[in-house]
Amino acid sequence: MSRYHDELWALVPAERGAAPRHLVDLVHGLPSARRALDLGGGDGRLGAELAADELTVADVSATALERARDRLPAAALVQLEADAPLPLPDSHFDLVLCAHVIEHVHDVQLFLSEARRVLEPRGTLALTTPAHGRLTGLDVLMRGFERRFDPLSPQLRFLTRRSLTRLLDAMGFEVVSLSRRGGDLLAVARR
Repeated sequence: MSRYHDELWALVPAERGAAPRHLVDLVHGLPSARRALDLGGGDGRLGAELAADELTVADVSATALERARDRLPAAALVQLEADAPLPLPDSHFDLVLCAHVIEHVHDVQLFLSEARRVLEPRGTLALTTPAHGRLTGLDVLMRGFERRFDPLSPQLRFLTRRSLTRLLDAMGFEVVSLSRRGGDLLAVARR
């Protein structure tokens, strides 16, 4: 699976500029952390915006982590196996950032339970994903499914505000805030 993700990252320009403003604003609005985990952090461009004493960037792609090493030389880097438990200790992080990852994960229940496991009690999960809802349905109705969704896209999951709230609640998180900005759902939850 890592080869697949490495091939995807090889298509992404190494210098792709700053992260989208609404995502940077979300990260800047998060509490300062002693230990933060950028889960599925890719090249670390959003994790670099975190206010954390210690930062760990974890991803399934070695290519992405090599880019993160260049951007964040002080960060700990962890290569993950897709759809497997995280090789990280229980209750270790007070903040987990998961930006544009959950829509690509096969086993969402395992993924979120692992994110919860590595968070300390009352720790913060910040999660973003593309927003879908009635307008997505209307777009599919008007333009057709194939024009809206690329069959070669690595996106597996399409979440709405309601489905994301229910998912986080079912996985033991308390949703603190959930907004929609820049075509994304931005959720902040506590363990």
